[in-house]
Amino acid sequence: MNIVIPKENSAVELRVPMLPSVVEKLVKKGAKVFVESGLGETLEISDAEYKKAGATIEKNRKKLFASGDVVLRIRKPETKDLSLLKKNAIHVSFLDPFNEKKLIDDLGKKNISAISMEMIPRSTRAQKMDALSSQASLAGYVAVITAADNIQKIFPMMMTPAGTIQPCKVFVIGAGVAGLQAIATAKRLGAKVDAFDTRPVAKNDVLSLGAKFVEVDLGETGQTSQGYAKELTKEQLNKQREVMKQYCAQADVVITTAQLFGRKAPLIVTKDMVDAMKPGSVLVDLAVESGGNVEGAVAGKTVERGGVKIIGIKNMPAKVALNASLMYSNNLFNLLDEFWNKDTKKFELKLDDDIIKSCLITHAGKIVHPTFASAKK
Repeated sequence: MNIVIPKENSAVELRVPMLPSVVEKLVKKGAKVFVESGLGETLEISDAEYKKAGATIEKNRKKLFASGDVVLRIRKPETKDLSLLKKNAIHVSFLDPFNEKKLIDDLGKKNISAISMEMIPRSTRAQKMDALSSQASLAGYVAVITAADNIQKIFPMMMTPAGTIQPCKVFVIGAGVAGLQAIATAKRLGAKVDAFDTRPVAKNDVLSLGAKFVEVDLGETGQTSQGYAKELTKEQLNKQREVMKQYCAQADVVITTAQLFGRKAPLIVTKDMVDAMKPGSVLVDLAVESGGNVEGAVAGKTVERGGVKIIGIKNMPAKVALNASLMYSNNLFNLLDEFWNKDTKKFELKLDDDIIKSCLITHAGKIVHPTFASAKK
């Protein structure tokens, strides 16, 4: 089985799909791995390192795709690459299937078995393959480091002969994977941390990290089967904002992480809430690429409103691209390893397996995932 790994577009992506150390593990399983020349250049990883790991270096992108039984990458395929894919190839990457209907249609028409890494289920067995969680964890860490770099004060309490410096106050909105890592990082830096989540089940996680859980009586809330917060009603959102406005006003740093899987991120921090914040404070919006939690946040930019910095960095995990690449590499390897046939030395699509059923979008010339197949009707 030929596993091919093409270069990402370095103008938008610094991460790489697979590091040499993980390529070596695939080669040891009997896979033939082909990587595009320059695959690791954004991380200063040479072709020689991939070659040493057992990969074959291919300079011709068209030839690379034509030989690929399995294609591994981070981002969704560009239109120009679709025609290069081998018929019946298995393509594994983030696909954004809820928003890329044409891409999904095209993958189906071209007889590509497309696996969407976003759709890996959040189950115990699939945890080692969950790329969304691995990348979100790093995003939460980087959000705090970014905030620390943009605020004109230190995070920890410091008692000095010149007086006592009070700890930085950090308010984290959303206590999922990214939020919990943000809380943990802020606490390690010595900040006083408050956190809010609409899911009552998140309270114990927040408290276990030493932060205060902000409770708002919203009535009936909960989470989806994938572990994401359910969308709130307009009344619930208004009630939530009233309480959060008070915490934003007291905070030096606010980090928002709330996202609704497959849908636009909820607007949580409104302009009047930003206006209530102290000049010099910092807002980091981790949901900026899916619409943003902060009114006025701009994807890819830092803007100011009333002296408050609103940071909307895109692709936050790429700020620690080496670690992000390693985690994603391991997610891909664990997926392949779970369904690797030791006798044939091939990755097998077990169509009746719960994990494959959850993440396989197209197969055998049609859309097979029930969510997207029904949406097409």
